[in-house]
Amino acid sequence: MTKIYIVRHGETDWNCEGRLQGGTDTTLNDRGKQQATVCRNYFKKIKCDAIFTSTLQRAMLTATIMNEELKLPFFQLREFAERTFGVAEGMTYEERVKVYPHKEYPNQEKIEQLKERIASGLLKIHDQYPDGNVILVTHGAVIHTLFSMVENPEIFPQSARLSNGGVSIIHDRDGKWWLEKYNQIQHLLNK
Repeated sequence: MTKIYIVRHGETDWNCEGRLQGGTDTTLNDRGKQQATVCRNYFKKIKCDAIFTSTLQRAMLTATIMNEELKLPFFQLREFAERTFGVAEGMTYEERVKVYPHKEYPNQEKIEQLKERIASGLLKIHDQYPDGNVILVTHGAVIHTLFSMVENPEIFPQSARLSNGGVSIIHDRDGKWWLEKYNQIQHLLNK
């Protein structure tokens, strides 16, 4: 059984400003780096076999900081890069709602394409670690979309907001992915 611990990257300035990041390659702020350190501590007592990350800076830096002490095999997968949101990237929530009230952003990645690449990435992880525990550092829209593709999604309320540095868990069972836990944040509160 493959178990994947899914970590949302640490905080960026654009997260604080409410700007839509998408494929824009932003990096962590100081709080985001601290969140990555705390996430590393969360995994010290969990035996993991590898760490996978999106190819965007904010996820890679989170994974890199986490891996400084974990020293796991480290892989970058484009399949887990954030969904691109076209012309809406960089806009605040208020700006987006005003111009695109139905979230139909010109040039955004289609949800079907995003699901295909997530499925491809999950297959790569499963094929490489069919009986392993791995960490995956990725992005909010990717995680939300992934949760719509798994069994047991009802434990994840669609209106739930994923915390930067939050940890969710999925595992494979009988050829399907199951959501075990979502947005675990106790480690962030106890720092």
